[in-house]
Amino acid sequence: MTRPIIAAIILLSIAAIATDTVAAQTGPHADAPPSGRVQKGAASFYAPKDAGKPTASGDPLVLNRMTAASPTLPLGTKAKVTNTESGKSTHVTITDRGPYAKGRIIDVTPKAAERLGMKHKGVAPVVVKPVSKTPSPERQSRHR
Repeated sequence: MTRPIIAAIILLSIAAIATDTVAAQTGPHADAPPSGRVQKGAASFYAPKDAGKPTASGDPLVLNRMTAASPTLPLGTKAKVTNTESGKSTHVTITDRGPYAKGRIIDVTPKAAERLGMKHKGVAPVVVKPVSKTPSPERQSRHR
């Protein structure tokens, strides 16, 4: 091969790796369905060490609230989460991004995990159904 071809292959490889890395850190999972649809996958819950850390919404994480992180649902979305093993359901508000572990579609607070009957296991199969979208404060102020 000639030097220009080899250089082009190397540059394309570097660009592909950089694009994948940025997408994994900033955007939805490539295999995640579009927001607004029912999603099936695994749920996990926040660790106590995450309490008080800022979420994507700008609010600190409060572990005894009914909130969650989703890589695809818009912030402010209210969603019904159902543990398919226990049949238990609860409603959460999406306030954060994540989880980023493969196959996980939502990360709930420990309070929500307790209501779902998954706190002792740590991870559970769930169905997440968006119920409504609450306008962000910026949108609310524009409509006043």
